[in-house]
Order: sequence, then structure tokens, then C-alpha cells
Amino acid sequence: MVSVNTVYQTVLALANKEQRGYITPQEFNLYADHAQSMIFEQYFYDLNQFKRVPGNSTEHSDMLKNLEEKINIFNKYRRVASLSSNTLGHSGVYASFDDMYRLGAVEIDYNGGENFVKVEQINISEKALYENSPLTKPTETRPIFIQYQDFNGGIRVFPNPQSSAKLVVSHIRKPVKPNWTYIVVNDKPLYDHSAADRQDFELHPSDKTELVVKILQLAGITLKDTALLQAATAEEVKSIQQEKR
Repeated sequence: MVSVNTVYQTVLALANKEQRGYITPQEFNLYADHAQSMIFEQYFYDLNQFKRVPGNSTEHSDMLKNLEEKINIFNKYRRVASLSSNTLGHSGVYASFDDMYRLGAVEIDYNGGENFVKVEQINISEKALYENSPLTKPTETRPIFIQYQDFNGGIRVFPNPQSSAKLVVSHIRKPVKPNWTYIVVNDKPLYDHSAADRQDFELHPSDKTELVVKILQLAGITLKDTALLQAATAEEVKSIQQEKR
């Protein structure tokens, strides 16, 4: 976790330097959510890039380990208690979770016990090929599933399970939106740590500097402050260069 108040105060201190402009709490929360999403999505691009690097030097291994550690914060393993309550109006189609970012493994026990088998994911275009071949035809010991984008990422399992079956899904969830909460005293917003809807950043603590830089970049674009944008970009380049050493 990264303190939302620490980031906001740092952003204010840098943005207000030399009277460059004030970022309201509402603006900060918008920038903060966008910055967190950008950094979060970059995890996966970087992970893919480093996995393609030939060899397995200590440096590359450490980078992969660091990225996987950051992503693991968002790993979830959930059991769908009742399949019938999760249908989306189509037999065997089950709703995805609202916070799902990327689907992982799917396991099922058709008898409602604890003997789960892994469900193989296929593309919808492959369904007929699988079902028409005796070797690949889905069975309860060798099930398959399709993920439907038009059902909000919901999945359909074959053969179609009964409501008594148990389904387990692992996935990477989206980070919760950060929210700097406040009360107004003498026309000034003061941080309210006790607010029920206060939300810190969910990113790894090592991403604090990058959060500040990206929020400043977004503030610089909105405020049309070229100097602020250039200063923030320079800090980001410096940070990236240091990470690659």
C-alpha cells in the first residue's frame, strides 16, 4: 500500500512550488486513479518484455521476481458457491467478478466435492472441433470452457454442470480506486483519515515515486503548465534509468 495522503501532499508541494498551480482533491483523485491504472497495466507489459529476454541472468531474474511480487498483490482465488445463481441468462454461462482484470485458472468438481479438475480454455471457434472429435470431446474428467466478452468476461463450461457442482476461479483483480477524503475547515480541505471511503493506493510501495511523477504529468497537461510537465517527465526518465542500472 502507498499512502494516498503522502502522495497528495508530495504532489501539492511540487505543483505549488513557485506558484505553479493548485490541484484540488477532486482533480487529484481523478489523476490518482488514472496514474494507478497506468502503472498497474504497465506491470504486464514489462513482465512480458522481461520474459522474452534470452538467458537468465541475476538482473533479469530479479526484475521478474519484482514484477511478480507486485502482481501477486492482486491475485485472488474464489469459489463460486452456487452455479445456478451466477448464470447470465444462458445455460452454463457464469458471471465474472466485477473486479476481474485477467482470468487465470478454472477448476471444477462436477459432483460437488473437493476433487477438482482443471478446465481447459479454448476459443469459441474451436468448440465444434473439440466436440466432434472422440479424442477431444469434453467430459467431466476433461472439461473445457469458453470466455465470452459479451457476457462481461463470463465463462461457459462444457459439459454443462449441474447447480450442485463446485467451480473455483483464480484471477487478477483490478486495483481499487484511490480516494483522498477530506473535511472543509475555514474553506480549506483537511485530510480525513477516518472517512469510511478513504482508500490508499494499492500498488507496491516501490511505485510511490512513479505515482507522484505520473500525477504531476497529468496535472501539467490539464493546467497547460509545460515547465511542470517537463520537470515531472525528467524525474520519470531519471527513475527508469536508475532501475535499469
